[in-house]
Amino acid sequence: MKATRLLFAFFILLLSSLLISLWLHLQVQQYLSIEKWSDMLLMSYILNFILAAAIFLILYSLRKKFKNQIGFLYMGGSLLKFLIFFIFFYPAYHADGLVTKSEFAAFFVPYLLCLILETVFTAKILLKET
Repeated sequence: MKATRLLFAFFILLLSSLLISLWLHLQVQQYLSIEKWSDMLLMSYILNFILAAAIFLILYSLRKKFKNQIGFLYMGGSLLKFLIFFIFFYPAYHADGLVTKSEFAAFFVPYLLCLILETVFTAKILLKET
């Protein structure tokens, strides 16, 4: 039962954190007179949620079988996120020859939030398995 609590806590915290962050992000965009939903903002939040959830679910499901490799699997997940960025976001962001602060924030804010949560919860997995 404790094991499912960790998964539940991760998904609830991930979803609620991203929703709050998205709301704050939109408020900052409005304050700075940046067009709402510009820079693939919604896609960035959704894709980061899906990737973080999938990566953590994979790490969690492999925690017993590959307990000594969880750190490497975690780094592989981070590599996957960078590949997704360069495949889906970078071409659109760099189409005009430069990546603006707004474009950078649109990807990096949800990415960083997910990375922090994944790191904290992956550490919890490692502590439980040692």
